[in-house]
Amino acid sequence: MNDEKTALGKKLLKIKKQNGWTWAEIAAKLGHAPVWTTAACLGQMSMTPETAAKAAALFGLSVEEAEVLAEAPYRGSLPTAVPTDPLIYRFYELIQVYGTTWKEMIHEEFGDGIMSAIDFDMTLERQPDQKGDRVKMTMSGKFLPYKRY
Repeated sequence: MNDEKTALGKKLLKIKKQNGWTWAEIAAKLGHAPVWTTAACLGQMSMTPETAAKAAALFGLSVEEAEVLAEAPYRGSLPTAVPTDPLIYRFYELIQVYGTTWKEMIHEEFGDGIMSAIDFDMTLERQPDQKGDRVKMTMSGKFLPYKRY
């Protein structure tokens, strides 16, 4: 696991909080989507050298820290097989309950394959509701069929 990226992610969270920034504001300054920007700052994506330089200037980082932002990460940031953070656990629970349903429906619509997490987009927005605001997430991944030999 890349401890440098993890430590740097914690540092960026601290700077973000100290400055009162939102991920949307940071993303706009770096020229990327908020979800991707957040993942990159937390060490789960690699920035181009140009984006890393922008991030370094924004966050007041060293050249060495900018280089860490541009390194390919060790993906998968959860410390345990079953997450214990309540919010993250709910996503695990969604997979446990709906994973086979999503798999079946994707296979029915597209055939035998997977949805890419590499060629992938995601948006998150607040959806007002009289019973309490809702979280609306939209995920879009390229379909990759399995090869048949």
